Amino acid sequence: MARPEHFRKCLTRLLGEGASPESPLASLRRGHAEWPLMGGQVSASGNFQGCGTNADWMSALCPLLWDVPLHHLSIPGSHDTMTYCLDKKSPIAQSQSRLLQLLGKVLPCITRPIVLKWSTTQVLGVTEQLDAGVRYLDLRVAHMPEGSENNLHFVHMVYSTALVEDTLTEISEWLESHPQEVVILACRDFDGLTDNLHEYLVACINSIFGDMLCPRGAGADIEPAVDTRVQQVHFLSYEEASVVSRHRELWPGIPYWWGDQVKPQELIHYLEHMKRCGRPGGLFVAGINLTENLTYILAHPSESLEKMTLPNLPYLRAWVREQCPGPGVRCTNIIAGDFIGADTFVSDVIRLNDKLLRC
Repeated sequence: MARPEHFRKCLTRLLGEGASPESPLASLRRGHAEWPLMGGQVSASGNFQGCGTNADWMSALCPLLWDVPLHHLSIPGSHDTMTYCLDKKSPIAQSQSRLLQLLGKVLPCITRPIVLKWSTTQVLGVTEQLDAGVRYLDLRVAHMPEGSENNLHFVHMVYSTALVEDTLTEISEWLESHPQEVVILACRDFDGLTDNLHEYLVACINSIFGDMLCPRGAGADIEPAVDTRVQQVHFLSYEEASVVSRHRELWPGIPYWWGDQVKPQELIHYLEHMKRCGRPGGLFVAGINLTENLTYILAHPSESLEKMTLPNLPYLRAWVREQCPGPGVRCTNIIAGDFIGADTFVSDVIRLNDKLLRC
């Protein structure tokens, strides 16, 4: 458990957020542990080439970067982190259209598999994502209408098998074994949560993480630096302003640049437009995740989000490698993607921090 004096130290350092027969992710599902996850490339056969791991990349940062605030660093993130464990038997989430919910009840054998293959954005578990170097976790929290009173799940069109409390405990255990790493949790959506459930969730967060949580500073834009000489900072943003106002251990929601595009060219055009408009003052996320729409799904009935995304990863990766972290108005910060482990995305984002040494 992090020591309370950690926060006094960290707050004094503030500077102010044709496919192959088996796809790569099918291979991952079959037994991804046999391949190193990062630092390699996906071969034509769907296997990984090369090696490397980023489980402790923050503690390996050049000491010159230790006092750089989080919102000036390049940080890899996963979009819809918990979709690797969506429940095949789950009802359609209540945030979805009434028509889709009705189809899920009347024709579940047809509707649910289609929804599932377009909702799954990750294959690696949360611990595996952290081991791969991901430091921003996108957690969409929900309460299932027919679920137990205090059982909170994750959601992306359907609900997860994993419970929020169990997952937060898993993350806490990972942090205990990696005390010099910084993790940013973004709790979002809150589908079906009442005021009482919000307070229950915050109580769980405090019980599990305790003084690992870095409290808000005096100003809205103040964020801790990554000083690996001190123990970890655990930064938790909560996308519900009324709850944040009551709990100093929670930070406001982190802006997410979501392009809502099927084509990678249009997504990059959107991201470049957002850069020209100027980055936010604190932490923010540039999402390189493609998004399907009904027209695309109807035109490609045999496809999935995986099949739509994987062929476009090289194009998206080329954009990532051109980015630069730092305080500039066109600099990037957190970059989040789908299907962590399918290419060199995480390593590419981490390497962008080397550009800070050349400034």
